[in-house]
This record gives sequence, structure tokens and C-alpha cells, in this order.
Amino acid sequence: MRGARLALLTCGGLAALLVSIAVAVTIGPADITTSEVRFSVLARLGYGESPLSTLREGIVWNLRMPRALLAAVCGAGLALCGAVMQSLLRNPLADPFVLGVSSGASTGAVVVIVLGWGAGVVSLSAGAFVGALLSFGMVVLLSHTLGATMDRVVLSGVAAMQLFSALTSFVVLTSADAETTRGVLFWLLGSLSGAGWTDVALCSLVLAVVLAVCAANTGTLDAFAFGEEAAAHLGVRVARARLILLTATALLTAALVSAAGAIGFVGLVLPHITRLLTGSGHARLLPVTALMGAVFLVWVDTAARTLLDPQEIPVGVVTSLIGVPAFIAVLYRSRSKP
Repeated sequence: MRGARLALLTCGGLAALLVSIAVAVTIGPADITTSEVRFSVLARLGYGESPLSTLREGIVWNLRMPRALLAAVCGAGLALCGAVMQSLLRNPLADPFVLGVSSGASTGAVVVIVLGWGAGVVSLSAGAFVGALLSFGMVVLLSHTLGATMDRVVLSGVAAMQLFSALTSFVVLTSADAETTRGVLFWLLGSLSGAGWTDVALCSLVLAVVLAVCAANTGTLDAFAFGEEAAAHLGVRVARARLILLTATALLTAALVSAAGAIGFVGLVLPHITRLLTGSGHARLLPVTALMGAVFLVWVDTAARTLLDPQEIPVGVVTSLIGVPAFIAVLYRSRSKP
């Protein structure tokens, strides 16, 4: 029964994701139908010719399609990282940014934007990725020095988050003008407006690798649910497994944040909602959570770019507006549980 339910949820999630992407590409000022999108995709795959004009083809393939796909990848990756971090840290409030990765990425991106390095020296995504890695490196070094328990990992993440947040504020306040500050704020709140095929390819590759690593460690994550000591008694090499999973989720989070900024609440709320459908077993939880996150962020991004057209709302603002009530509902539903 559990296998059948997982298959049903997975197939349903994949179908919902494909439909969501196809419909999202049609939404916008240019009137494009799902049939045109389907024929255009088939033409790209070598089956027939595209019915779209050159201009409309450019809108689909250079603007809307990479953006929808990147939204799906970011949603899947953030939800996956949230599920792993909540289990690994045994903390229902953990999310992909608990290790300070987003703060480090923000500092790297702000340095690039404010100093104007994006003109050819260092790209914004590269700066954000380097900043994220520096933050994670600080967490690993600090937690190892203090004694690598999960509590100290979390505290090290808080320290890194505060440090890099302060550095970001310092750079903006001392070096940025009003227009630059507005651009920095928009990126910090999460934006998929600059999505390109390179971002899609890189983030998809990292997501695939990390998903494979997590899938190979579902039993380990189940064991961590009982605590590190219990996991060790169950035969888990705790330190090794913890380092592998923390590094994998940190790298994925760094890649996603470098491409789209810090999009909150996806990794916090979606795993809780998914557990209501699948239970806590990670062999079922992880794939369904990733699919739900992908579908969710595709529609959130579609709303963000169209609700106030021609003005765009940062994606992180919309996820927070939806995520806060959803999280309160999850907490209310589980209020009677220990």
C-alpha cells in the first residue's frame, strides 16, 4: 500500500509539475497558448517545426521557459534541503538557510553589485556562490573547533549568519547609492527575473547530484530522527554522515541562492505539509517534497511577475505571504502532538 501511494503521489506530482510549467509559460503580456508551447518544445526536440514567430519563440525560450524551469529547480532544491535539515538537526524550524549560507551569498552578491564587478570581473552568481561557500566553511571550522555536535553546528550557523548579515549591511550603507540599494534589496528578497539556461543547467546538475546523495542516505536520515546516539547504535557513522549531508545541502543551497537570491519559507513549510501526506519515512518524504516544492514555486513566481504587471514582486515576498499562514495552519494542526 505504501509503495502504491508513493507511486501515485510521485506520478501525480510529475504530471502537476509538467502542466504547471506549460501553463506558466503561457501567462504574460504576449498571448501564447499551451498548444503553441507544446509544438515549440517538440520542434526543439526535433519533431516538426515551431508554429511561433521568431519574436514569440524568443519570449518562450529566452524569457519564460528558463524562468519557469529555474523556479521548479529552486523550489525542489529548497524543499529538499529543508526536509533534510529538519531531520538532521531534529528541529522542525530548521530550513536551508540555518547554516548561514544565504547570508554569505548575500554578502558576496552585494560586494559584486556595489563594487560593479559584474561588468566583467566577477558575475553576481559567482560572487554569491563564493560568499555562500565562505560562510559554510566558517560554520564547519567553528563547529569542529567547538566540538561537532548538532547544537554547536546550529549555533555556528547563527554566528555566521549574523556576521555576514552585518557585513552586507555595512557594504550597502557605506558604498551604495539609492538605485544600487534598491537593486540589492530586490535580489536579497529573491528574484528569478534574470534566469537563463546556464542557471537552469548548473542548478539542475547540482540538484540531481544532491538528490542522489540524499536518496542513498534515506535510512541514515530515518536513524537521525531518533538522535545521534541512537543512530550510532543503529550502525550509522554519525560524523561522516553528518558531514556528507550538511555539505550536500549547503552546496545545493549555495547554488540556488546564487541564481535566485534568498527565497524563504519554501524549505521550512513544504516538508511539514508533505509529511501529512507521506509520513516521516525519508524514502517517501524526499521525492514528494521536491515535487511539491517545484510546483509551488512555479506558481508563486508566476504570481510574482504578473499580479502587479508591469511591476514585479520579489518572489521571497510572495512565499512569505503564503508561507506564514500555511505554517501557522501546520502548527495548529499538530498542536496536540508531543
